[in-house]
Parts: sequence; structure tokens; C-alpha cells
Amino acid sequence: MRLAIVALTVLVPAAFAAGRASSPKPSPQTIEDLKTSMHGEAFAFAKYDLFAKHARAAGDPKLAELFGSTARTEHGQHFAEEADLAGLVGSDIDNLKDAIAGERYEVETMYPEFARKAAAAGDQAAADRFNEIRQDEAGHLRAFEAELQRLEKAAKPTGMQ
Repeated sequence: MRLAIVALTVLVPAAFAAGRASSPKPSPQTIEDLKTSMHGEAFAFAKYDLFAKHARAAGDPKLAELFGSTARTEHGQHFAEEADLAGLVGSDIDNLKDAIAGERYEVETMYPEFARKAAAAGDQAAADRFNEIRQDEAGHLRAFEAELQRLEKAAKPTGMQ
């Protein structure tokens, strides 16, 4: 969990520093608590969504709906409200810069380290999956970088390109 919180810190520093335009910027401790809470809410959303799919496939639509509605609350209310308090979303350019920082961390640091440790522990399937995901993240990184270049070029006044 500690690495996940560190990763979240790497992924969203600019957004948290920006704060909300409509209210005072939360204290540093509140920002840390919001980041931790958002991590938990995002994980709960993803986990409950998978649980709902499993229950649906197992033929239990009532349980699937319980997990699904809870997942939607975790994401659509809890995470979204905390993200708003934290000022997570900024301009499109700021959001792209934030996304690039997160993807770069995953590509250059997180997944290579996870793959190395998994391979050293003899967990080759996990190491292979970490390497495969790293390649996906590298594609996201390139796409975000290209889009940032496009937006920054479009934002320049005519004649300055």
C-alpha cells in the first residue's frame, strides 16, 4: 500500500498543488488524507466492479447489482467528491502533464522494478505481466505526449509556431 500511495503522490502533484478555485486550498495534512482516501476509493471501485462481473457470470444478479451499485458509489460519489476537494482536475494541458508524469513513473520506475522483483522471487508469470503492462503504459505515455504537443502548439499565437 505504501508504494501505491507514493505512486499516487507522483501521479498527481500538480493537480493537488493547484487546489480548488471555489474554496480555500486544503491543509497539507488534509491533502495527504485525501490522497490516501482516494486511493482506497479507487481500489474499492475496481475491486467491486470485478466482484460484480464475477457474481453476474456465476448467475447471481442480485449480488452483482449490490457490488455494482457500491462500485458506482465509490467512484461517482466518494472518489469524485474527494477529487473535487483536492483540486485533482485542472486544465487539459495540466491534466496531460499530470498523466505524463504518472505514465512515465510507471514505465521508467514502477513496472521495471516490479518485474525485476517478481522474476527474482521466481514469479515469472507476474514478471511477464508487469513487463506487458509496462508496454501498454509506454503507449499511453506516447499518446499523452503527442496530445500535449498538439494542444501546446494550438495554444501558441499565430506566427509563433
